[in-house]
Amino acid sequence: MGRVVRDHSRDCSQGAVNPARLTVVRDADLLDLYPSARTIQGIEADARNARLLREVFGYAEVTLLTHRLEVMSRPFATAALLRPLARRRLLFEDPTGDRLEVTWLRLGAMAARYLRDARTARKLRRDTEVTLASVPTRAARSGRPRDGARPVYVRTDLWYGLESGGSVGHVAGVVNELELATGSPPILLATEPIPMLGRGVDLHIVAGDPALWDFPEEKRLAVDAAFQREAVAALGEEEPAFIYQRYSLNSQAGLRIARWYGVPFVLEYNGSEVWIGRNWGRRLKHEALSERIELLNLRSADLVVVVSEVMREELLGRGVSDERILVNPNGVDPDRYRPDIDGSEVRRRYRLGERLVIGFIGTFGPWHGAEVLADAFGRLIADDPGARDRLRLLMIGDGPTLAETRRRIEAAGAMGETVFTGRTRQEDGPAHLAACDILVSPHVPNADGTRFFGSPTKLFEYMAMGRAIIASDLEQIGQVLDHDHTAWLVPPGDVDALVDGLRLLVSDPERRSRLGAAAREAAVASHTWREHTRRIIEALEVRCA
Repeated sequence: MGRVVRDHSRDCSQGAVNPARLTVVRDADLLDLYPSARTIQGIEADARNARLLREVFGYAEVTLLTHRLEVMSRPFATAALLRPLARRRLLFEDPTGDRLEVTWLRLGAMAARYLRDARTARKLRRDTEVTLASVPTRAARSGRPRDGARPVYVRTDLWYGLESGGSVGHVAGVVNELELATGSPPILLATEPIPMLGRGVDLHIVAGDPALWDFPEEKRLAVDAAFQREAVAALGEEEPAFIYQRYSLNSQAGLRIARWYGVPFVLEYNGSEVWIGRNWGRRLKHEALSERIELLNLRSADLVVVVSEVMREELLGRGVSDERILVNPNGVDPDRYRPDIDGSEVRRRYRLGERLVIGFIGTFGPWHGAEVLADAFGRLIADDPGARDRLRLLMIGDGPTLAETRRRIEAAGAMGETVFTGRTRQEDGPAHLAACDILVSPHVPNADGTRFFGSPTKLFEYMAMGRAIIASDLEQIGQVLDHDHTAWLVPPGDVDALVDGLRLLVSDPERRSRLGAAAREAAVASHTWREHTRRIIEALEVRCA
């Protein structure tokens, strides 16, 4: 991308207030900081249907904002899209003040870099195909985890600026408990710091190089070698107890490190990246290659950890032997999420007063069902004139379906009774949940008709908070929760049933108290990260005995 210049002289936090300026966010959650900006996804959509032609040279200045400038995905493609819109200049910036001005001359240099990277990307794909043909797709069976040695956790996700969400809670939950489970402090290899890590974790950041960011699928192929080098540097003369990887697109890093040292390999698998790209994101350009890498990991791991029975059945269908699969639902830290946390400051901040608060927390993914909750709350308010004074909806977080959720709240005339907090830090999650009286998990089935395979982290956080829960009776959610014992369950996507359930819990404080207490008890007994991690170590020792 060229040299990045640090410049703190300009405050971008005001968003696009000048009609001569256009502000665009590369990452949708930055809309919290720049609410008047447009998203790059929206700009791309306008380009596809030719509406963007009307805006060519329509702005004196265009500013693109991203979490971290030096690791921005698709820099040339983004610059080529935005540069024709600016008469004077195009700027790339991030919240730290790093800035890059994209002149027409620099755009030409970026194009040359793109062409060089395209050749590198083709070579990487060819080399990977050769490697895949020669690597045996079978578990190494390298013996038991080594007593006294440190486990190594590998997180290769190229996501930046992620401060909250289920994946953050999962990584921190497992890593923090590995020391207690193994007796040795873990090493964590990651591309950026993870919130809420314990003091005993030995964190090593694997820095990216500036190449291949316009080729995100191939970029993920290229980082494996960097992770292996960092593992060797972190361990020195040591040998690890085992390698644990949270699988991400096109990564063989954990498998490579495990085979380098001849130690067991544990793979955490949270769903097919090929399926996720087709259904929840951008379809992969090289699906066949990505699927082969996925299968190599699945069939080579000594133990594959999945969060649901649905995912176990998927893996059996893909040729993974049953004895190598551990079904291990997500969990919670019950000391961090607990009923006695004070939510009063959050109530003051959002002027909730003494009203009864219905809460939701999440990254607003397409599976979360936040839109269903918006419809239900709007109807609840409309059906009861007094509810506008007594109730509030607290929507915590940010993500892809937030705009649609807001639109439905506005259409229902319930914006005055709804608070959208935007993205919050993982550390602030418990206090926000503590400000709520009822917590909602309105998950919906997969749009393509396949079975819901998730294990929502928020579900276990809700349980540990000791608040009344209303949730969709959907696959594992309905297996973890007992209707009218630990939660009130409703058919997924059924707005009428959700309205009825909300109305019931709003009117029955005794039931809310009973459900919350039972949910807390179940979370502490069966769904802690400590128990989750203990099950992994126990299964690995049995498997590798």
